[in-house]
Amino acid sequence: MRYRTLDPKLIIETAERLEERVAERFPDAGLRGVAGELVSLSRDLAKAAKALEAPIWWLRGVIIAAVVAGALIFLFVGTILPLGRFSGPGDAVQSVQGIESSLNVLILAVVGFLALMRAEERIKRKKVFRELHGLRSLIHVIDMHQLTKDPARLSANFKPTAHSPARIASAADLARYLDYCSEMLSITGKIAALFAQSVNDDVVVDGVNDIENLASNLSRKIWQKITLIEGRR
Repeated sequence: MRYRTLDPKLIIETAERLEERVAERFPDAGLRGVAGELVSLSRDLAKAAKALEAPIWWLRGVIIAAVVAGALIFLFVGTILPLGRFSGPGDAVQSVQGIESSLNVLILAVVGFLALMRAEERIKRKKVFRELHGLRSLIHVIDMHQLTKDPARLSANFKPTAHSPARIASAADLARYLDYCSEMLSITGKIAALFAQSVNDDVVVDGVNDIENLASNLSRKIWQKITLIEGRR
C-alpha cells in the first residue's frame, strides 16, 4: 500500500528541497519566492486534504435526527391518528385522498433524505474547489516566471531593447531555471491529487484532472525551450 497512495509528507519535503536548490543557484531571482510560496501552499493544502477525509459528524447527526423525527411522525399518523378518524366508514373517496397524500409525503421525505445524504458531498466539494483555486493561481504565477526566458537570447546576434527583461547569459543556468519551473508545476499536480485521494467524488476528480492537465501543458512548453537550449549546445 506504500506506493499506492500519495504521502503528503514526501511531497512537502520535495518542495522544500526544490526551494533550497533554487535559493542556492538563483538567490536573487523572483523564482525563489515562488518556490517558498509553493512550500507554504503544499503544507496548507496537505492539511486541508487530510481534514476532508474525516466525516462531518454534526451533519450526520442532523441527518439521523431528521430520519428519526420523520419516522416518529409517520408512526404517529399511522397508529395514534388512524385514517378512520378523518373519514367515515363508507367514505372511500376521502380514504383514497388520504392514502394519496400519505404517499406524496413519503416521496417528499425520501427525496429530502437523499438531499441530506448528499449535503456532505457538496460541502466537501465546495471546500476542495476553494483550495484548488489558489493552486491554479500559483501555476499561472510559475508560468509567468518562465515566460520571458527565451532561448533566443543565448544567440550572439540577439540585441536587447531598453525594456527587455533581465537576461540569463549562461545556457546551463537558463536550462536549470526552466527545469526548476517544470518541477514546480509537477509538484502542483501532486498536491492537487491529494484531494482526489481524500474525497471520493467524480466532480472533484475532474477538477483535479483539470489542474494536472494545466500544469502538464505548461510544463510541455517549458521542455520545448529546454530542448532548444540543448540543441544550441
